Amino acid sequence: MNIETGSGARSLKSLNTLITVTLLFVVLAALVAVAGYFVNLSLLYFVAGGVALVAAIPLFLMYQRVTVVENDIAHREALSLAQRKETERNQQAILRLLDELAPLADGDLTVQATVTEDITGTIADSINYAIGVLRDLVATINQSAIQLDGATRQTQALSAHLAKASSAQTKQISGATESAGSMAASTEAISGNSERASDVARHSVDVAHKGGDAVRRTIDGMNTIRETIQETSKRIKRLGESSQEIGNIVELINDIAEQTNILALNASIQASMAGDAGRGFAVVADEVQRLAERAAAATRQIEALVRAIQADTNEAVVSMERSTTDVVGGALLAENAGAALEEIEQVSNQIASLVNNIFSSSRQQVSEAQKIARNMQVLKEISTQTAESTTATSQSIGKLAQLSAAMRQSASGFRLPEALRALIAQFPPGSIQLEVGVQTFDESVARNISRRQDFSKLEENFRF
Repeated sequence: MNIETGSGARSLKSLNTLITVTLLFVVLAALVAVAGYFVNLSLLYFVAGGVALVAAIPLFLMYQRVTVVENDIAHREALSLAQRKETERNQQAILRLLDELAPLADGDLTVQATVTEDITGTIADSINYAIGVLRDLVATINQSAIQLDGATRQTQALSAHLAKASSAQTKQISGATESAGSMAASTEAISGNSERASDVARHSVDVAHKGGDAVRRTIDGMNTIRETIQETSKRIKRLGESSQEIGNIVELINDIAEQTNILALNASIQASMAGDAGRGFAVVADEVQRLAERAAAATRQIEALVRAIQADTNEAVVSMERSTTDVVGGALLAENAGAALEEIEQVSNQIASLVNNIFSSSRQQVSEAQKIARNMQVLKEISTQTAESTTATSQSIGKLAQLSAAMRQSASGFRLPEALRALIAQFPPGSIQLEVGVQTFDESVARNISRRQDFSKLEENFRF
C-alpha cells in the first residue's frame, strides 16, 4: 500500500510540472495574441489564439486527471488506514484467543474461549464446542477406564480361580484315569476268573449228570436184586419140594452176591468221584456192599443148611424176606439219592447258566471299562488343554489390565471440570459390568464422531 501511495505521489508531481509548463505556454500564447491585437497582426493573432486553444484542451484534460488522481490517492490512504486498524484488531483478538487456549496444551479442559463479534468469535465458538466434545470424550474414556480396570481385576481374579480349579480338576481326572485303568484291568481279571468258573460249572454239570446216571443204574440194579431175592425166596419156599434145585439157587445167590459186591464197589467209586455230592450215595453203596456181603453169608448159610433143608427152610424164608425188605429200603435210598442228584444237576445247570451270564456281563464290563479309560484319557487331555488355555487367558487379562491402567493414566492427565469429576467419582471400579462400560464408550465415541462431523461442517462454513 505504501509503494502504491509513493508511486501516486510521483505521478502527481510529474503531472504538476507538466501543468506548469503548459500554463506558461498558454500565457505566452495569450501575450502573443494580445500583441497581435494591438499591432493588428491578424495572422499572428489567429495563430496565437489557435495555439492557446490547443494548449487549453490538454490543460483541461490534465486538470481532470489531476483531480481523479488526488481523489484516488486519498481513498487509498483511508482504506490503508482502515485495513491497518482492522489488522491490529484481528491480531489482538488472535493473541487473546491464543492466551486463553494456552492451558489447553497442558491438558486443562476447563478453559473457555471468549466469544466476541470480531473475526475470532466464530473460531472461539467452534473451539469451545470442540473442547466440550473433547471434555465429554475424555470423561467417557476416564469413566470407561475405571470400569474396565475394575472389570479386568474381577475377571483376572476369576480367571486365576478358574485356572486353579482347572488344575485341581486335571489332577482329579488324572487320578480318575488311573482308577479307570485299574478298574479295566480288574474287570478283565474278573472276566478271566468268570470264564474259568464257567468251565468248572460245566464240568460240575457233567459230573452231576454222570452221578445221576450211576444212581439210576444202581436203582436198576437194586430193583434187579429185589426181584432176584424175591425169586430166591420163592425158590427157598419150593426148597422142600425140590432139593435138587437148592444147589442151583445157592450158586445163583453166590453170583448175585458177587455182582452186588461189584456194583457196590462201582457205586463207591462213582460216589467218591462225585465228591461232596456223592457222600450220601457212598453211604448207600457201602450199605449195598454190606448187604451183598450179608447175601454172600446167607448163601453160605444156605449151603450149610442145604443138608438140613427141611429144618432150615422156614429160617431161610424169613432171612430172605428180611433181605428183600432191606433191598427195598436200599432201593428207596437209591431213588432218594437219584432225586438229590437230579436236583444237584439242576442247580449245577443254573449255576453254569449264571456263571455264563456273569462271564458275558464281565466281558461287556471289560469293554465298557476300556471305553471309560479311553474317554477319561481324552477328558484328561481336554482338561490339560483347558488349563493351558485358562492360564493363557489369565495372562491376556493381565496384559489387558496393564493396558487399562495405562489408558486410565493417560486419561488422568486431562483436567476436567468439577461436575464431570464428581460424576466420574460416582462410578467406582467394578460397579458396572464391563459390557455396559464398553457399550457406553462405543455410544460416546459414536456421538463424538457425529459432533466431529458437525464441527467439520462449521469449520468449512467459517473458514476464511
